[in-house]
Amino acid sequence: MPGFELFGEKERESVNDVLDSGVLMRYGFDGMRQGHWKAKELEKALTTRMQVKYAQVVSSGTAALTVALASAGVGAGDEVIMPTFTFVASFEAVLAIGAVPVLVDVDDTLTLNPDSVEKAVTEKTKVVMPVHMCGSMADLKRLKAICDNHNLLLIEDACQAIGGSYEGKPLGSYGDIGCFSFDYVKTITCGEGGALITDNEKYYTNADHYSDHGHDHIGNNRGAESHPFLGYNYRISELNAAVGCAQIQRLDEFLNTQKRHYSILRNSLEEIEGVTFRRVPDNGVENYSFLSFFLPSGDLARKIHSSLTNGGVDACFYWFDNNWHYYRKWEHLTNLKSLGKLPQEVRNQLPDYSASDFSLSDKWVGKTISCLIKLSWSEEEVKARALKMKEIIGSLL
Repeated sequence: MPGFELFGEKERESVNDVLDSGVLMRYGFDGMRQGHWKAKELEKALTTRMQVKYAQVVSSGTAALTVALASAGVGAGDEVIMPTFTFVASFEAVLAIGAVPVLVDVDDTLTLNPDSVEKAVTEKTKVVMPVHMCGSMADLKRLKAICDNHNLLLIEDACQAIGGSYEGKPLGSYGDIGCFSFDYVKTITCGEGGALITDNEKYYTNADHYSDHGHDHIGNNRGAESHPFLGYNYRISELNAAVGCAQIQRLDEFLNTQKRHYSILRNSLEEIEGVTFRRVPDNGVENYSFLSFFLPSGDLARKIHSSLTNGGVDACFYWFDNNWHYYRKWEHLTNLKSLGKLPQEVRNQLPDYSASDFSLSDKWVGKTISCLIKLSWSEEEVKARALKMKEIIGSLL
C-alpha cells in the first residue's frame, strides 16, 4: 500500500483508452466511446472479486459511505454507531445526510467493541458501522448478531481493508452494504474514487440513481431519463475508473507483496519482549497494509514512535495524537463547527463528546503504533527496516 507505488503499463493503457475516445464521463456519449465503459468495467470486476451481486463506483470513499447510508433509507435523526478510531470521513458521511454519529469504544482489534455497541443501541439507532482500520476487521459475527437482534443495518466501512476477508467472505460483503475508498493512498487507487457493494437490489438501484442526480438510467437518451427521487452528484470519471480497472487486476499481486513485507517485520518484532499485536478476529484474514502493535504503555509508545521517526524509520503512526483519525482531535465534531446550519436532530441528539468517557479506546489506541507496509520496498530494504525497528524498540524496553 499504496497502489500508486507500482503504476505501470496496465494503468497507462487503460487511461489511454479513455483519452483516445475523448469521453471522460461515465454516462452517455455512446457513439464516441469505441466500446469503452471503464466505470461499468470496474463495477463488474468488483462484483466478481468481492463475490456480490452489485457494485456502484463513485467519486470517493466518503461518497460511497454517504450514498450507502442514503440508499438504505438512513436520514435525519437516525443514529449511526461508529468507532472512536476512524478517519473523519466516516462521521462526515453520517452528518451529510442529517443523521447522528454515535461514537463508541474500540477494543484490541482497534475496531468496534461489540459490548460498547450493545450498550449504545437506542430506539433511534438505525446502523452499526464498523470501520476496518489499518487493514483488519471488526468482530463481524458478534456485530451482525447485535444488528439482527435489534433489526439494524450493518454497513462496513472497508475503505482501508480491501482484500481482507472474514469467515471466507471478502471484507465489505459480510454486512448489508460495504464501502471502499480508492483514493491516492489506498491499496488500489483510482487517484480519487470509491465504491459500495451489496447483494440487495433495492439498495443498489437507489445508489445508482442517487449518485447521479436521481437519474433512473432507463433507455439510452440521458436527457429523457426520469428522476424518481432527489439525488446528488457523486459520479466517478472515466479517467479515474480507468486507473481502477488496471489496479483491481493487480490486487492479489499487491496483497501478496504486503503479506511478505508484513511477515518480515512482524517476525522481527515478535522477538522483542513487551511487544504484542492487534487481535485479528477468529476466521479473519487482514490485508497486511499495516502492522499494528502494542507497547506496554502509552508513554513508551509515544517515546518509541518519536525514536523511530528520529532514527529514520518513516511511515509509522502514533494514532493517539493524530489530528484526523482519533476522536481526541475532532474539535469540529465536538463543537459542531459547520459552515451551514446543521439539522436540529443533530444538535438535539449528538452526545456531548467533550464529556464522554472513552477510556477503553484510550487504553488500546494510546499504546498502539502502526507501520505502513509499502509495496515498493525491496526485500533488502524490508529486512534492514526490520533490524532497525528491532534495535530501536528493544533498546527502550
